[in-house]
Amino acid sequence: MLTTPEKIRTLQRKLYLKAKQEPACRFHALYDKVYRADILSHAYNLVRANKGSAGIDGVTFEAIEDGEGVSAFTAELMEALENKTYLPDPVKRVMIPKKDGSKRPLGIPTIRDRVAQMAVKLVIEPIFEADFCETSYGFRPKKSAHDAVDDVAYSLNKGYTEVIDADLSKYFDTIPHANLMAVVAERICDGAILHLIQMWLKAPIMEMDKDGKKRNIGGGNGNRQGTPQGGVISPLLANLYLHILDRIWERRGLQRQLGARIVRYADDIVILCRRQPEKVMTTLRRILERLGLTLNEAKTRTVNAFTGRFDFLGFTICIGKGRKTGKYYPHVQPSKKSLTSIKDRVTHLTKRERTIVPFDWIVNEVNATVRGWVGYFHYRNCSETLSHVRHHVEQRVITHLRKRHKVRDRKMGYARFTRRELYEKYGLYKVPTTAAWVKVHALR
Repeated sequence: MLTTPEKIRTLQRKLYLKAKQEPACRFHALYDKVYRADILSHAYNLVRANKGSAGIDGVTFEAIEDGEGVSAFTAELMEALENKTYLPDPVKRVMIPKKDGSKRPLGIPTIRDRVAQMAVKLVIEPIFEADFCETSYGFRPKKSAHDAVDDVAYSLNKGYTEVIDADLSKYFDTIPHANLMAVVAERICDGAILHLIQMWLKAPIMEMDKDGKKRNIGGGNGNRQGTPQGGVISPLLANLYLHILDRIWERRGLQRQLGARIVRYADDIVILCRRQPEKVMTTLRRILERLGLTLNEAKTRTVNAFTGRFDFLGFTICIGKGRKTGKYYPHVQPSKKSLTSIKDRVTHLTKRERTIVPFDWIVNEVNATVRGWVGYFHYRNCSETLSHVRHHVEQRVITHLRKRHKVRDRKMGYARFTRRELYEKYGLYKVPTTAAWVKVHALR
């Protein structure tokens, strides 16, 4: 985790405090901060830490650092921004396979554009952060997915047990540019900043053919909606547009009127109701229609947490009943989809075809993958799922060792490669199987 330099932190703190103290203030002198040398340098380091791939120009971090060097790269960008000659490159479209067989489009700007976007984000994010509601958790400093899950659990404890699990249809692709820019302009009237954001929203989208040729597939000045997933500035803009939903809910007192609390992590939304979820759903549809957004009816559903369960941010949530106490409590565990995902990944890393790879490499890859998964899912009621993961990892690594050493008999393989040896001799990461306990108060 990179530490923000104190000079930049001071600027962000001043912008945040002014925005917090003056809710109607519009900021007009921001552009000169964007091309400050220290901000561009920190922006480059942040983008570098994300380890993204090259954009449509094919320029990698290694090419920059081995060629002109980082200082020359940021100096050139600074000059272009200061002289207002900067123009963004087209966005590279890649398709990411999903579990259901479909593909999700990802837009990858060039490194130069990602650094420029990060510099703008460093300057404007504190202003909007001052406005965001407490029930918004996605892509925010000092907010996390676990905080959002805790809020859901807290709401279930308070009796909000009728749950609307809302799914927006192609949210990132359907955000109306005019409406989004109007929301940005509520706080920022610096024309140069607005122009930058407008250019990024309208950047052409290009795809690489199999023969290596570039093909324009969208975007451009005629484009009126969408912000590509993959851009540095996109999560902030997407979060900002749905802030209107949070703001309407808060200002109109809909939690009190409808008995419904909204919890949002970017475009992942759950609304927890005390009563009449149908009425709440009608209100939600009306607000989204005004925003030019639609619900994915096939994936949006209403669940009674006592009799059903729903998935949120990789976890499955329901109301459970304590075996010893008999009291009801919010039960949060890794979802079946999350469990399947990590098991499939470990299976792939330890497949027979990889016996030609040095075993140390195999163990290191498995360790890194599993440790990252556990870092997120070792949370609340996870013991049973973690036991499944540990058993699967042990079984797959032993099977891999059997194939590597041509031990055909399974029983002989387990005798030769014991679970104890996996950890002591080969250095396999040991998945914890005790819950990272968070105190849960029983429902009254």
